Amino acid sequence: MDTSESTDSGTEPEADKDAEPAPRRGWRRWAMDTRPLRIPAYRRLWSSTIVTAVGSQLTAVAVPKQIYDITGSSAWVGAASLAGLLPLIVFALWGGAIADSMDRRKLLLITNSGIAVTSVLFWVQAVVGLDSVAALMVLLAMQQAFWGLNAPARNASIARLVPSEQLAAANALGSTVMQTGQVVGPLLAGALIPVIGLPELYLIDALALCVTLWAVVRLPSLPPLASTTPRRAGWREIVAGFRYISLHKVLLLSFLADIIAMVFGMPRALFPQLAAQTYAPYGEGLALGMLFAAIPIGAVVGGLFSGTFSRARRHGWMVIGAVVAWGAAITGFGLSGNLWIGVVFLAAAGVADMVSMVFRGAILLSAATDEMRGRMQGVFTVVVAGGPRLADVLHGTAGSAFGARTAVAGGGILVVVIMLTLAFTVPALRRYRI
Repeated sequence: MDTSESTDSGTEPEADKDAEPAPRRGWRRWAMDTRPLRIPAYRRLWSSTIVTAVGSQLTAVAVPKQIYDITGSSAWVGAASLAGLLPLIVFALWGGAIADSMDRRKLLLITNSGIAVTSVLFWVQAVVGLDSVAALMVLLAMQQAFWGLNAPARNASIARLVPSEQLAAANALGSTVMQTGQVVGPLLAGALIPVIGLPELYLIDALALCVTLWAVVRLPSLPPLASTTPRRAGWREIVAGFRYISLHKVLLLSFLADIIAMVFGMPRALFPQLAAQTYAPYGEGLALGMLFAAIPIGAVVGGLFSGTFSRARRHGWMVIGAVVAWGAAITGFGLSGNLWIGVVFLAAAGVADMVSMVFRGAILLSAATDEMRGRMQGVFTVVVAGGPRLADVLHGTAGSAFGARTAVAGGGILVVVIMLTLAFTVPALRRYRI
């Protein structure tokens, strides 16, 4: 690792098993590296993610569907999305500080229980026919607040469960599951709503979260390391986290890389316009579905063939290359007038996004000390949640002013130019390796 950055492995004793990578030949060199699953504690954490990846998407589809059924207005659907954003941001930052000051397993138990209770309340309001948008927005805000508290602890725990050389592989396993959930969950919800109805979707998610709780119960205790000074999780600790980022350029650049890619290069706000205009001859419904599914499908494919990730040591260059590849693929999508060629470009962007996620996550876990990992993951959660929403505003405005395809292609070009400029003017990221 670059000696200019502080690090702390903080690895549990059981994570030392199978630390040396076994030789991988033939097609296995490309297939997903599953060595982290040999570690029982990580396997439990990962298995809980499988369940929630699909279950959470059922609720993610059911809430906007119910709001639209009540109001008949897409504006209310958008307002509900924003209602969940502020609690997510606030509690992700606070949750990162809490994750650095208490047993992370205990925090996961508390927050997973809170999410499960919220899902039960979603089910109750649907069963009794409350038909209240205000109630739905309050429940959504509660759910996002618990999720904001949960995500930093979950992600920060990985570095305590697996050795540093397997962090990329562990991130690839987790990211692949989450991306698969984004594909399978909405499709499953669409198929189940006409058959069983909205209340049962909420109930399925609540039951799935009970499985998650059982997996978390079986995790080892993850208290702050003995060398960590006891602290309270307050505003001062949150500020200290941002100060830590500013003093460690590789961490700051890893966040900036994601912001550049998502804000300038995520064109999802323009998918409806492209489906209705550019790709109308293919059928608006088909085009819209393919556009939304293409990036997650590409990410899943990238995860399934992520075996080479474990052998990469220049993590900084992997992030730079992935963001540039994302920008180039988005540019190609914007220039394409053919739906299927456009979908291929979006899928390629999804592969690049998976690579970026894996190595940015590995950098955050390896370049930060354990006492700071929770706060780093809190900021990461905010960036991941906020970047695409800013992109929606930017691309929506640019699409109206210059046309959808011009806005998409222009955004992709900006990603490439800005990322390369940043990489070569500030060398910390390109020099970082483990």
